[in-house]
Amino acid sequence: MHMLSAIYLAVVSIVPVYHSSFVDDEQITKACGCPLLPLKSHIKGPAPVSDQGYGWNVSFFKELMILFYSRNMCNFYADRTDIVDEAITFFRANVFFRNFDIKSSADKLLIYLTFYINVALKRLEGCRTLAEGTKAIINLGLENVPVPGESGFPFPGLFTLPQSHREAELFRNYLKQIREETSGRLLSVAYRPNGTPNKWWLAFAKRKFMNVIVP
Repeated sequence: MHMLSAIYLAVVSIVPVYHSSFVDDEQITKACGCPLLPLKSHIKGPAPVSDQGYGWNVSFFKELMILFYSRNMCNFYADRTDIVDEAITFFRANVFFRNFDIKSSADKLLIYLTFYINVALKRLEGCRTLAEGTKAIINLGLENVPVPGESGFPFPGLFTLPQSHREAELFRNYLKQIREETSGRLLSVAYRPNGTPNKWWLAFAKRKFMNVIVP
């Protein structure tokens, strides 16, 4: 697994950090400065439903194309992905970076999701079957989801503090929804169809995105 990480480290040393393709849109509702972007999801929550279908997983071949070629290639996929797809697709490149130059408010959400994937993979470390991994992810989903200003919220200053209880709960519910959606899609790539761990993913459980210690 260490060799796999070394290979990716060599790759990301020659490519820039990957940013979200979603641009700032005044029509998108925001909470704590975070855009509540549409999701391809059946999960109940405040996120608008994307009209692009439901969550999909980019094949390893397509991921390599995105990784090795111009980031303009991302535009080819932009009309068929949501922010969760982007976070999962870019995770194994972006997780190596200690700094992230924010280009848009969607990048803030991408940062949060990248860290969450980091946390989820840490929980999956040692889970040798899909059943064990699913149980670990369910337990993660039962944990408290803090919002800016509360203890345990990562990246102080990334988002603005809620101006009301309503805004705080709106953001909390959105984070719960997007974390649950991310968890489900992550399980489908972290484990193979036969239920065994995918070393190309679980090898990254030891990484620390932006040098933040994973709880």
